[in-house]
Formats: sequence, structure tokens, C-alpha cells
Amino acid sequence: MSEFIERVDSSVYETDSPVSYAVADGIASVSMNRSTFGNAQNSQMTYALDEAFKRAVNDDAVKVIVLRGEGKHFSAGHDIGTPGRDINKVFERTQLLWDHSNKPGGEFLYVREQEVYLGMCRRWRELPKPTIAMVQGACVAGGLMLAWVCDLIVASDDAFFQDPVVRMGIPGVEYFAHPYEMNPRIAKEFLMTGDRMSAGRAYDVGMVNRVVPRAELEATTYELAGRIARQPRMGLALTKQAINHVEDLAGKRTAMDAVFAWHHFAHTHNELVSGDKLGGYDARTMVAANRKSAGEAG
Repeated sequence: MSEFIERVDSSVYETDSPVSYAVADGIASVSMNRSTFGNAQNSQMTYALDEAFKRAVNDDAVKVIVLRGEGKHFSAGHDIGTPGRDINKVFERTQLLWDHSNKPGGEFLYVREQEVYLGMCRRWRELPKPTIAMVQGACVAGGLMLAWVCDLIVASDDAFFQDPVVRMGIPGVEYFAHPYEMNPRIAKEFLMTGDRMSAGRAYDVGMVNRVVPRAELEATTYELAGRIARQPRMGLALTKQAINHVEDLAGKRTAMDAVFAWHHFAHTHNELVSGDKLGGYDARTMVAANRKSAGEAG
């Protein structure tokens, strides 16, 4: 009997274009376009983002990249419950040498998440051009990873940031930058409570560069991008490389490797205890729990 598993992809996409791309005045706009589902990240979107970022890097006319989400929210996180959830689908891989889709046990998720989450986020962090996340509404769990790989974050005053996956028994999302994005004690509270962090609080702890009214978000973001775009290309690339290097000297990359392993230990533990990698939560129950928690807190 073969150890490999034949899985069926039953995903149904609501759009063939989960990411849109445009360039004006030296600024590339990379826009997530699954607003029906809060720009939840499936593999279709993740690979489309990767293609858009490569396109921007390869275009010498582009000096700065703005990542944005269409609709009410920047990103509701990983897709764990829409018709477009494509966890079993095979894509042309960008990071690893083997396919996840037919692998047994913990290897299935471990390999997939190294590719579409940890691996791609690390690559996007190292893009040689400055990146700015323009964040409105929810920036939850996997959405944090997309914002955190950007060099700057501009948020609307109604934005909030949240990583509630401890509720699933998991110690944070795959790209574990929490104690580098905020003070470790604040990171512990952020994770252990799973509470929403307002844009104002995110600014206070140094995670966000600017907070502006929603009506001013786009203008403020693109004004900042335009100022940066007037700087020399090589100077921008070296500055980014230098600061990223300092973060890595402080242990960011090796810490992420360790926590990624613990993240997957948690998935395996959940499956052994409850039969479900996500600890019994799906998109609907997770949203309900998040809303209840926000109501209790406020």
C-alpha cells in the first residue's frame, strides 16, 4: 500500500483575478481583490501576489510598491472556509522542491505552509524595493503577515490588528514576527488574549508608521510613497537590506524557524486530540468567537 494520499481539489473561485496590478508615477499598486471574503488568502491569491511582486521588481520604472486590499478590510487572514479554499490544489511551486498535496500526516500542512506562508513572506520581505502596506478595517492573523513583510504600514483610524489563533491552540501565525513588531510583553498580551489592537495602539507600540482617517488613507499612503520614490534606487535597496540584516542579527530568522516548528507541532497535537488541525474551528466559528471577544472587551 502506498503511503501517498490522493486528495481531491473541490475549490470554486469567485474570481479569476484575486490580485490586480497597476503602475503610476513610479509606484506599483498591488491590490488584493477578494473583498467578498475580506481578502482571505487562498493559494490562488498568494501565488498571484508573488507574481505581482515579481512584476514590480522586474519593472525598472517602479520605485515603490503599495500593497492594499479592496473593500472594507485589508485582510481577514488565511482562507479557512470559503468556496475558494484550495488547500488540496497543486500549483507551480516557488520555494520548495516537493509537492504537499499527496503527502500523509503532518507533512501535508508542514510542506504547504513553508511554501505559501513562511517561504513567500520571507521572500517578499527581501524585495529590493520599498513596500508600504495600506491597511483599513481588519488585519487579522494571516493578514498581519502581509502587512509585516512590508517596510512601512499606513493605517486608517478604523483599522485593527489581531492574531487570535491561540484560541486554536496555535502559538501565532506562521510568519512569527510578533516580538519584533512590538515589545515582547505586549506581544504576549496580544497573543494570549487574542484581543483586537486598534490602529492607535499599534502606532503607540511602533508597529504602524501613520494613522489617518479612512477618507485620507489613500492620499496619505501615496504621498508617502511618492516622497520615497524620489530617493535613489540603490540607496533605498541598501537601506532596506541593512535594517533587515540588523533584525536578523537579533535572531528574527532563527526564531521564526523555531516557532514555525512549534506551530506545526500544535497542528499535529490538535489532530491527535480532536481530529482537526485547527482545533475544531472553521471560518464561521472563528469569526463568531472574535466578534464575541470584541464585544466583551468593548
